[in-house]
Amino acid sequence: MKIADVRANAFAMPLNNPAYPKPPYKFYNREFVVINYQTDPERLRAFVPEPLEVIGDTVAYEFIRMPDSTGFGDYTETGQVIPVRFTTASGEVQEGGYVHAMYLDDNSPIAGGREIWGFPKKLATPKLMHQQETLVGTLHYGSVLCATATMGYKHRELDLAPLAKAMAKPAFMIKIIPHVDGSPRICELVRYYMEDVTLKGAWSGPAALQLFEHAMCDVARLPVHEVVSASHYIADLTLGLGEVVFDYLATGEAKA
Repeated sequence: MKIADVRANAFAMPLNNPAYPKPPYKFYNREFVVINYQTDPERLRAFVPEPLEVIGDTVAYEFIRMPDSTGFGDYTETGQVIPVRFTTASGEVQEGGYVHAMYLDDNSPIAGGREIWGFPKKLATPKLMHQQETLVGTLHYGSVLCATATMGYKHRELDLAPLAKAMAKPAFMIKIIPHVDGSPRICELVRYYMEDVTLKGAWSGPAALQLFEHAMCDVARLPVHEVVSASHYIADLTLGLGEVVFDYLATGEAKA
């Protein structure tokens, strides 16, 4: 293979048989169960990196079923998102979410999510199930139960407009790629948006969440003090590509 061929064909690993196709990635009938809960604000500040700033003392714990996603197939994901604000170089203050932890059961979105955006994805076994009148979410890391969530099924229909506004906010994460000597070669704060969102329905209801300690699955390091709210919704959307808003290995200010 010629050098020019490598340059022309290289977009993901392995070179000759990439783990995922090129974007965009579209999701159909994506089902969310999001439980917002209060936790220790000191721990939030310890986990959220500058230049992001923590907003309040809450965390969104999410279970997401993705039955039909282009390139990534059928899989389930779970994790924690922390409300934050980011001030751009122009002085604009953006409110959004910092993606703290993600666990899923499919190799392609693990590889693609980590390599393209920097999603903090690890292999595990999350499940989101409908059991009679209850939505049930579980997370196993290996054989160990690390999270259990329950929510009453479609108790109250929600107005879609506020939810659509919330889904339009940016999300942030840190993309880290090591050099061949083990030192960091890329360490960047990345921002992305969900695009082309079509909400098909949204509901609220009573909810409960339990998190259990595990050495390699650290969801319990943001303990549950009190459940604040819960939502269940279904949407079609496109996962927008990311943009670098801060480079930790370079001097300078945040970008636009």
